[in-house]
Amino acid sequence: MYTITLTNPLAPKTATVNETQTLYKASQESECYVIDAEVITHEVPYHDYFYTLNRYTLTRVAKNKCRLRVSTELRYRKQPWGLVKSFIEKNFWSGLDDYFRHLEMELTKAESLFTEHHRQSPKEKTTKTVSVRRRKRPLAHIRAQHLEEAISPVTTPTDEEVIHRIKHVAGSTQTKYIPEEGPGFALYSVSKLLLIVSFV
Repeated sequence: MYTITLTNPLAPKTATVNETQTLYKASQESECYVIDAEVITHEVPYHDYFYTLNRYTLTRVAKNKCRLRVSTELRYRKQPWGLVKSFIEKNFWSGLDDYFRHLEMELTKAESLFTEHHRQSPKEKTTKTVSVRRRKRPLAHIRAQHLEEAISPVTTPTDEEVIHRIKHVAGSTQTKYIPEEGPGFALYSVSKLLLIVSFV
């Protein structure tokens, strides 16, 4: 449980939040971690109608490089009528924009500290940058079956060969063949909101 600051004039200045995080057992240590976070915000208008489900997928792509993929979904406990539903969704997207701006800022700070700690040559410093890509897909392009895929439990390969491996990550609509010496793997998914942060 923690407290957040709200900027919406129709809501109180602060609200308490219950967040339940689940780390999947199928996560592969030092390779891929999948965490689902169920977020319930109290003291906001119509808080008993909805909650948020976030999935964080942290994937190693190199020795000192990882990729963070965050997908989120607004879920309803009870069906609100039209005006209330549009009010909830408008404020949901506004809150997510604020949250991801803050997350981006904190990750950039962490990357800067990491870079300072691991001093690099001047040539490497000029070539290394942080790239952030944020994409919000309209709901019209989302089909119900894809929403279930995005929130379904993580799946992992059942048979790893010595020389080659096949990776399948939860929420992925494709499986990619990767040789052992490959630099990492890409994630493809259909989700309402996609944030990919790559430290290069």
